Amino acid sequence: MKRTTGQDRSITRNWRPATQAVRAGTWRSEMGETSEAIFATSGYTYEDAATPAARFAGEQDGMTYSRLQNPTVQMLEERIAVLEGAEACRTQASGMAAMTAALLCQLSAGDHIVAARAAFGSCRWLVDSLLPRFGIEGTVIDSTDNAAWEAAIRPNTRVFFFETPANPTLDIVDLEYVCGLAKAHGITTVVDNAFCTPIMQRPMDFGADVVAYSATKLMDGQGRVLAGAVCGSEEFIQDKLLPFQRNTGPNLSPFNAWVVLKGLETLHLRARQQCDNALKLGRFLEDRVPTILHPGLERHPQHALAMKQMTMPGCIFSIVLDGGREQAHAFLDALELIDLSNNIGDARSLMCHPASTTHHSVGPEARAEMGVSEGMLRLNVGLEDADDLIEDLARGLAAAGL
Repeated sequence: MKRTTGQDRSITRNWRPATQAVRAGTWRSEMGETSEAIFATSGYTYEDAATPAARFAGEQDGMTYSRLQNPTVQMLEERIAVLEGAEACRTQASGMAAMTAALLCQLSAGDHIVAARAAFGSCRWLVDSLLPRFGIEGTVIDSTDNAAWEAAIRPNTRVFFFETPANPTLDIVDLEYVCGLAKAHGITTVVDNAFCTPIMQRPMDFGADVVAYSATKLMDGQGRVLAGAVCGSEEFIQDKLLPFQRNTGPNLSPFNAWVVLKGLETLHLRARQQCDNALKLGRFLEDRVPTILHPGLERHPQHALAMKQMTMPGCIFSIVLDGGREQAHAFLDALELIDLSNNIGDARSLMCHPASTTHHSVGPEARAEMGVSEGMLRLNVGLEDADDLIEDLARGLAAAGL
């Protein structure tokens, strides 16, 4: 295997994002294939006994076992790292595997984590339920309040963990302030960037240390596979994440890595069109529903901050109806085009009721604290014609009495 001509990292980092998404991290075998090859193998052979000894000792580069290295997986890792502007990346079997690994690889009993109260349900479960089992304390705060981050710091605080925009409340975290505060106190920032991908937002440009992804979402973008990724410095990835991943095994399969590589090739085009569609739908809904949470709309309380940090307004937003679950379900049941699904980042438009799906497991008290009400609906806007989607939303509004 060899890297395509021009794959020196100093060259690929100078390419623009659309080019990086198609070309970065490409390796080719002696066959000269244009599309990345799938290396469906668990192990590797060696020409002599000295070779595996040198590789396992870290004295020689090369493959040893697909839990540690695989050519297809490494192509994806190189591509994501270049897109993110990170020194290194390791992929995982799912987005939640990525979030779990990014936290557990660096936290120990007696440590403290500060986390955003508004987050994906499973991410809140990590902070509220899993980490305390291992003696790791957590404090959840309103992530939009800069003062709250500083007030929550303790002598044993090791990590700030948050998502921006948050799922499903679309809260925006001031990346520059929060990451700067963390650095001043020797705290590592872990940012879940699944709503944006590096095409729309690069947290490391604002000082983030670690960026984690559910690549299941926009990176694949077509609802085909589960995948996750963690980006960071070479030191963090090699010294903290890799030992955890090597010995616990939340690895991405070569086939899933290949699918995400194919998804990245069209990420820039899909994201731009989906964001354009989402803005049209947001403008249609903003005077027809009691509350709309869309950072691309001027009425969003953090619109200016969002547009400072994001190159596009995003393709996911939420609305809140006053009639609670009954009215929200009536809206969903009337839809004919938009699918009822709890996934996001898909090329198909999807809508769900977070309180009874993605955030059901955190319980009513945590949902209330997060701002996930019974009347909230989250919409992932796809690539369909925006006018067809507007007509479908009009059916939902009519059924909900709006």
